Amino acid sequence: MKEQAESIKSEVVSSIKNVNTLSDLANLKAKYLGKTGSITELTKNMKDLSIEERKNVGQITNILKNEVTEIFETREREINDAILNEKLSKEVIDVTLPSKKIKRGSLHPMTRITEEFEDFFVSMGYTVYDGPEIESDENCFQKLNIPVGHPARDAQDTFYLSNEVEKFLLRSQTSTAQVRAMEENVDKGPIRIVCPGKVYRRDEDATHSHQFMQIEGLVIDKNISMADLKGTLEMMMKRVLGEKTKVRFRPSYFPFTEPSVEVDVTCFKCGGKGCNLCKQTGWIEVLGAGMVHPDVLTMSGYDPKVYQGFAFGTGLDRMAMFKYGIPDIRTIYGNDIRFIEQFDRKDED
Repeated sequence: MKEQAESIKSEVVSSIKNVNTLSDLANLKAKYLGKTGSITELTKNMKDLSIEERKNVGQITNILKNEVTEIFETREREINDAILNEKLSKEVIDVTLPSKKIKRGSLHPMTRITEEFEDFFVSMGYTVYDGPEIESDENCFQKLNIPVGHPARDAQDTFYLSNEVEKFLLRSQTSTAQVRAMEENVDKGPIRIVCPGKVYRRDEDATHSHQFMQIEGLVIDKNISMADLKGTLEMMMKRVLGEKTKVRFRPSYFPFTEPSVEVDVTCFKCGGKGCNLCKQTGWIEVLGAGMVHPDVLTMSGYDPKVYQGFAFGTGLDRMAMFKYGIPDIRTIYGNDIRFIEQFDRKDED
């Protein structure tokens, strides 16, 4: 039995030298270690042997099986190393060649313009305040001095959740956050906040969308005047649109401010000289503002004889269109990667 095992081992050693592929190695391994292999055959008649003979045959067979398995594993490593070395010699990589440009993400223009406004106002001591997009009619209109039946409601074609009787709607302006901030300020002290967020109106064309972004600001304190409002807006516009930007105030009307103004800036395309964008006027309207109406202060618990304030609001989408030269607001929400990835370059310019 021992001589037979030695003969099989010698045969394996001799045969394996001529094997150079993994498939041939697997076939040879099956010939000796498979279910019908030579080594397995050594134990075929063990049931006919005595206990002592079984023990002897089992010991010799196990030693042979371990030695042959190790021989096959060694040869398999040698073949794999040879295959790898051959691939390395053929597949040479020139590390001096320029690499492919790795694509990287780019911030959406709305994210950029929102963060730019927020950074500016936070640097001036404002708090960024957020409010819900589903609001009550009371917060969206009535507490902003726009009661039921007021003609100013006609200018805001609103999405009511069921019907107007239900009194809940998708907010048509971020001024609702100002109402909430004033009511939450239980000690009725000074407030300085900006409220960016989505608003909804039934509009759809190149310059209007049913969903768009607004940012509104509110300052309430003692001895606040129009001079504070003007200085704030001038600084804001220079920060966003450039240091050469000039600001113009025109009298206007809003139910929640008194006095109220429309704010224009010098055309960023022609610098105020007159062009087709500004319709040869040199000015572009960008936002509405004014001193907080005494009735609005009173409805939120402030004494208008003690506190004054100013408020302003503008469309972030419109500001992004001005800054980046976007001709159609609908492209902002089109999710086209070609549109989004260009804004890194525009900010660098």
